Formats: sequence, structure tokens, C-alpha cells
Amino acid sequence: MTTPSDPHQELREGVRALCEHFPLEYFRKIDAERGYPQEFVAALTHSGWLAALIPQDYGGSGLGLTEASVIMEEINRSGGNSGVCHGQMYNMGTLLRHGSDAQKRAYLPRIASGELRLQSMGVTEPTAGSDTTKIKTFAERRGDRYIVNGQKVWISRIFHSDLMILLARTTPLAEVRKRSEGMSTFIVDLREAIGHGLTVRPIANMVNHETNELFFENLEVPAENLIGEEGKGFRYILDGLNAERALIAAECIGDGRWFIDKVTKYANDRIVFERPIGKNQGVQFPIARAHINIEAASLMRFEACRLFDNRQPCGAQANMAKLLASEASWEAANVCLQFHGGFGFASEYDVERKFRETRLYQVAPISTNMILAYTAEHVLGLPRSF
Repeated sequence: MTTPSDPHQELREGVRALCEHFPLEYFRKIDAERGYPQEFVAALTHSGWLAALIPQDYGGSGLGLTEASVIMEEINRSGGNSGVCHGQMYNMGTLLRHGSDAQKRAYLPRIASGELRLQSMGVTEPTAGSDTTKIKTFAERRGDRYIVNGQKVWISRIFHSDLMILLARTTPLAEVRKRSEGMSTFIVDLREAIGHGLTVRPIANMVNHETNELFFENLEVPAENLIGEEGKGFRYILDGLNAERALIAAECIGDGRWFIDKVTKYANDRIVFERPIGKNQGVQFPIARAHINIEAASLMRFEACRLFDNRQPCGAQANMAKLLASEASWEAANVCLQFHGGFGFASEYDVERKFRETRLYQVAPISTNMILAYTAEHVLGLPRSF
């Protein structure tokens, strides 16, 4: 729902204008082929939308997470899927806020221009899951290099990225005072790493989302690629994770608005028993409730982004925004599919594709139950449950 008073109206119209060149048929074909929308991502890059968070001094737009969230939202509302490129947005937090001047000069201008892509973040491991402090991938300092050994899983866009932000232990868990200590972040040049200490195994999955399992075997990473101080990487990565939650919330809001737009038009146009089905309260009320929940989630999204942009703590708000938005988009998806009836299962209507895509976000990048546990402990002061 946008009005002339919407402060982001001009931004929305700019993103929509680009998306109009990539109609639903384009994304439907990419999904059917399990392909990657290379032309779409290139257009976003060349138009400057994926450089929104990069400061103007480095060739970007110098915008905030608030504006970045609107960009992601509009891509999804237009029928696309920001999951093919959103990593370039939220990965900026770690590099922008904690990278050295030399690292920023080396990478940011080339990311802004499209010469390089920073689409991947290597955090999750098969035995640690959401308990990031239990990761086992280890980076050992040897002279001017770190030697990395370990394994990561569910790492996205490896084959469509040049760089990856990697979180690894540099001090064994048993030797640190706090579990969150002893982890470090690195910039990994994937062009040099793959086949030279890094092996990638794709994971087939329910949606067309390129994700992989990574195996590190004596991968050499230059010491100059360490971001910030050794051992403080977990704190650095949190900036990226909070941005990720807020952006995923925005994408879910975009999905939810796409579903509401789609089902509202269909309910007005579909005539059964000589009346539009949208005239029935049994159809109206679920659509209206889904719309209300999307709008409420959008407000929490903007609050999380406001806090992030002002460098204020935003973990609770980012997590709550992600939970509210993912559940609201799933509610809207179910409503849209239900009232399309059999046509909702037909690929040509695009409902089933978007249905699958938005379902992901109750599981990833953090599950609903983990957000509830976080809120119970850190917001309400209840005893830690795990």
C-alpha cells in the first residue's frame, strides 16, 4: 500500500520501472530451468540498486538499510525473487563497518561497478546449525597466511559470486572465556579458492535457490583478508545478520503484497454462481486479515532498519520483523492459493512459484522457533532454554 505521502515513492517507482523489463514469464522460465537470472542481476547492478549501501566515495549510492529494504521489497512485489542477489546488500554490513580502509578501497568500488560480486556469507555448519559458537571450521595463522580447514552448509550463490565473507574459529572453543570469542571473519576470493583448497557441492532443494555445501582443505587465505581484529569476528558478523533479517522481512512483505494484489484482482474477476467470489465474506475476510498483518510487519521492518541505520542495537527488532513478515507472507500465500483453486497450482499463474519461495523464510536464515527463544531470553528476561 503506497500513497503520495510515501517517502520512498520515487525509489519504489525506479525499481518497478526496471522490473517491468523482466516480466513474470522471465522468472517463470528461470525457475523451470533451475537457472540464474543473470540478465536481471546485471541490470540491477548497472542501475546502481545493488550498490545502495556503498558510500558515494566508493562509487555507491550511500543510502541506508531502510532504502535497501524498499529495493528488495519492490523486487519481490514485482514478481521476482531478491534471494538471487540480496547477499550483496546484507554482506555490506560486515565489510563497511569493520573492514580496513585498504580493504574498502580494494573491494567497494569494484563491487559498486559490478566488476566484483559479494553475494556469499559462509557461517552455517552441518553440526552447529543455529548454534554459531559451535562452528568447527578453523583458520590457523601461519606467517602471512591463514590455513582454513572445515565444512560449511547451505551457503548460497557461490557460483555467482566472486567474494565470500567467511566466519571461522581462530581460537579453539575450549580455550576462550566466552563462547562468542575466538572467531574471525575473512574475505575469501572464490575465484582463487575453488579448486585450490575449496570444494563446492551443490544441494538440490525445493526452490530455485542456488545453495551449496563447502569443504575446506588447507585453503590459504592471505592475512590481509582478515576483517578487523582476530577473535572478534562473531561480533562483526552480527551486523550482517541483523541487516539480513531486516532485508528478508522486506522481501516477505514484497511477497505478501504480491499475493494480496494477485488474489484481490482474481477475487474481483472470478465469477462463480453469477457473482464475483470476492463478494463473499468467507473470501474477503482472510484476504483482509492477511493484508493487515503484512502492513503491521512492514512497520516493524522500518523500525529495525531505522535503528540499524542509526547504529543502535536492533537485534530484537530485526528478528521480530523477520518473524512477523515471514508468517504474514505465508498467510497471504495460502489465501492466494486457496482462492485461486486449481489455477493456483498451475505454473502459468506464478502463485505456486511464489508460494514455494516465500515458505523458505520461516526456516531460513533463522527459524521461527529460534526467534521466539531469542525474544524470550533477551527481551523478556526468561531463563535460557538451550
